[in-house]
Amino acid sequence: MTLRDDHPSRLRLALIFGAVVAILAAVNVADKYGPHHTGLIAGPVVALVLVLIARRAGLTWHDLGMSRRTLVPGLKYALGAVGAVAVIYTIGAAIPATRVAFHDVRYHLHPGAALLTAFVVVPLGTVLLEEVAFRGVLLGLVNRHRGATWASITSSVLFGLWHILPSLRLARVNQAVGTTLGVGATGRILAILGAVAFTALAGLLLCELRRRSGSLLAAAALHWATNGLGLLIATALATVPLT
Repeated sequence: MTLRDDHPSRLRLALIFGAVVAILAAVNVADKYGPHHTGLIAGPVVALVLVLIARRAGLTWHDLGMSRRTLVPGLKYALGAVGAVAVIYTIGAAIPATRVAFHDVRYHLHPGAALLTAFVVVPLGTVLLEEVAFRGVLLGLVNRHRGATWASITSSVLFGLWHILPSLRLARVNQAVGTTLGVGATGRILAILGAVAFTALAGLLLCELRRRSGSLLAAAALHWATNGLGLLIATALATVPLT
């Protein structure tokens, strides 16, 4: 029995999957060690390349979470996700015991720089590529051939590993993490492992949101709210600490 053109063989799937992972690994290294804001340029370009690869591999727009049919449900989920994160963050910032989690030296920014980062750098340099790659292309590839469960697990594990490099200094820049785990070698290793585990679990949540809504828009909104609103609140607390 021959395979249809829009259903690549296992070998071809493995090659495509490997190519996507290799591209993401290269972007991750370049973003960490390359010029400042490399991701702001590379993110949209690589996201487009990955979509083209996925389409050539036979994935539909629905497989990628980009179908027009799911735009309205995705928008509803997106608004709900942003609202939920805003409420949770507001409560967390108001309670002294949890406010320390927002004390991160990376977000001690001028208000103008914070707005630019939250509404330009985070969406284009972080959310766009990560959602297209992990909840779009990788999820779609594995889901087509192994089903939703394997797709969510694979995507989420890779999403966790993706955060190894960004978390190398986490124990030093985040007061809550540094205080809890320490800033020595052991503390840094635990912080990295914790970041990988946390983002992998977050990946599962984002995959489920993507599955329920059928749209990348929902996952992207939750992803942006988690990063963007957190940055804005951390900046506000650093500028005008609550008493």
